Amino acid sequence: MIDKEKFDEWYHEIVEKAELCDKRYPIKGMNVWKPYGWKLMRNIDTIIREEMEKTNHKEVYFPLLIPESYFKKEAEHIKGFSEEVYWVTHAGKNELEEKLLLRPTSETALYSIFSLWIRSHTDLPLKTFQIVNTFRYETKMTKAFIRVREIHFFEAHTCHTDFEDAERQIKEDLEIAERFFKKLCLPFISSIRPDWDKFAGAYYSIGLDVLMPSLKTLQVGSVHQYKQNFSKPFEIKYEGVDGKHYYCHQTTYGMSERVLGAIIGIHGDERGIKLPSSIAPIKIVIVPIIFKGVEEKVMEECRNVKKEIESIGLSCHLDERDKTPGNKFYDWEMKGVPIRVEIGPKDIEAHVITITTRDGIKKKIRRDEIEKLKEELNEYDRRIYEKAEKFLKENIHELREIEKREGIVELPWCGKEECGKKIEEEMDMKSLGVGIPSRKCKEKCVVCGEKADKWLRLSKNY
Repeated sequence: MIDKEKFDEWYHEIVEKAELCDKRYPIKGMNVWKPYGWKLMRNIDTIIREEMEKTNHKEVYFPLLIPESYFKKEAEHIKGFSEEVYWVTHAGKNELEEKLLLRPTSETALYSIFSLWIRSHTDLPLKTFQIVNTFRYETKMTKAFIRVREIHFFEAHTCHTDFEDAERQIKEDLEIAERFFKKLCLPFISSIRPDWDKFAGAYYSIGLDVLMPSLKTLQVGSVHQYKQNFSKPFEIKYEGVDGKHYYCHQTTYGMSERVLGAIIGIHGDERGIKLPSSIAPIKIVIVPIIFKGVEEKVMEECRNVKKEIESIGLSCHLDERDKTPGNKFYDWEMKGVPIRVEIGPKDIEAHVITITTRDGIKKKIRRDEIEKLKEELNEYDRRIYEKAEKFLKENIHELREIEKREGIVELPWCGKEECGKKIEEEMDMKSLGVGIPSRKCKEKCVVCGEKADKWLRLSKNY
């Protein structure tokens, strides 16, 4: 893992060196996805799509432009986003009768249509998701994948008959997140955000956060319970079994390309990035070790091994470039390929292949046991996950008084907003909220001295 003092500089360089994106596009915060980075993002999308299908969510795709009148239907929502919106005022030379905006998020677009789709209790629950681009005028310093103005965004939106069913959906969302982030080897914490930092329009919000090597947290996902805060202004109603009409209860679950930023940062080292096998565009790269006089023999063996690896369902690339093995090692380590296979004359004679995992484990595998590469990938994923989990746990500090610490701190809190904001000010940190599951607290609030029934999590964040 990269040293915290060097992390931001390292991250800035590595996203380009690993050929993930190009930041030279003339609009700040709108980067070009290069083929390798885009393949990574698409592989992440595939995993969340699989989770959505397992849980009976249906994929939709809504227009990018939202009429201003729709956006104004939920006053608290527009207050939260009004400073970040990109407006469209003209079509060619013609001024539009109504301003349009590029979606900063999609509630107001989807819910105007949900009110047409939902008529009866038999239409519920409605469980939808989409993967789209959203636009927010980010005024802080941009950082590839972490803080951008055009955002690759996943959002699930659901409608339910009552609060209890919506709460079951929240529970399911957290279970989805657990499976999803485990596949990406990303340990995370979930916290109910304090009221002053919840999503605009939400009844309550849950943040999913990882800890980066800089010891700052990065929010990689969020789950929101809306209750009826959107269904009332958008008239999303259903006819119950009793013939009466009721407003729906709603939830959302959102994530963005920040997930990729977290993977790059948490699993990176001085040689580049380390990719979990679940999303690696190339799981195994073969590097021929060629000596004069045996070139064709080595290349033939490499091609045979490549076919066998692909036959067991693993993506594999044979590097036939006219470069030294050392240069090839450097390139593929930079790109984070999980396993490198080396094949030279001595390997052929011994009927083995030499493998090196991206986290530095080197060993030989018998030529007739290629299937073991699957086990090696599983073990590699386990190791990088456990290393990241250890880092996270070691940097969560339970304190009983205000003192300067890095990482994530937890302090006794009475639950009052004025005390929470005072803790933020004293610690020079932002509140993450109360952990899920919540832990009992029998201490006194570090601000007012009254009984504290919560542990307030705080950190510096991106």
